[in-house]
Amino acid sequence: MNAIGGSNRPRDEIKELGGCLWSLPWFYPNRVLPVSRFTFHVSLVLLLFGVLSAQSQSIDDKQATFFMGRVKYSANDGNDCGGVGQDLMKLVSRASTIKVQEERKVRLTDSDLFETPFLFMNGHNDFVLTEPELANLRKYLSHGGFFFASGCCNLQGFPKAWRREFSRIFQGEKVKPIPYDHLIYRSFYKIDRIRCLNEPRDIQLEGLYYQGNLVAVMCADGLCCSFSANNTCNEGKGVSPDDGQKLALNIAVYALTH
Repeated sequence: MNAIGGSNRPRDEIKELGGCLWSLPWFYPNRVLPVSRFTFHVSLVLLLFGVLSAQSQSIDDKQATFFMGRVKYSANDGNDCGGVGQDLMKLVSRASTIKVQEERKVRLTDSDLFETPFLFMNGHNDFVLTEPELANLRKYLSHGGFFFASGCCNLQGFPKAWRREFSRIFQGEKVKPIPYDHLIYRSFYKIDRIRCLNEPRDIQLEGLYYQGNLVAVMCADGLCCSFSANNTCNEGKGVSPDDGQKLALNIAVYALTH
């Protein structure tokens, strides 16, 4: 599994797209983004990149960094395996030239949700989303937001709940496996297959689509544990640390560029 186009091209692409993309006023509450979600913004970034780079010295760091919203939910505010959010941000930072901020904690009913283009949620156990949370997610995902979720420690309570609850967001759209020919498996590294460490099977991401576009992704096999805390809580199970880092980075790059 190698980075597409050699060692420099993906890193440069992340720098050019990510460095400016997250600072754009991407969310328009009164209209739906075009079908390709971020295509308009990526085109705008490419057109204006020369101007923006000339002004880069005057841009505030907060406007030139990648940031992530960590979803607060349930009794413990979604703090299972509490360090995984920051570890995900560090992973993106190590693999690119993007400056990374600390994660921002956000509830699905907060207005800050719509200023956060990338959301991350993880957990161990069952949960149920309220109608206001579902309504906000429906609006968020249909206006260009992206959602990444992971079960922790190879426990299946959270993945089962995520499939059920996210299948309630859009009428007629259910969470389903993402086939290996999808771009998310080659957005940074080219991933042909991911084998489960403790079972004779492949591991596939699962996703929710809106108007044909992938807007939410979940891994049921301890993906967040594989790149966090030296995999101590998931050792010998689910996704290997090497595959987990590659897969998580692919998800982040896909969210940045689509």
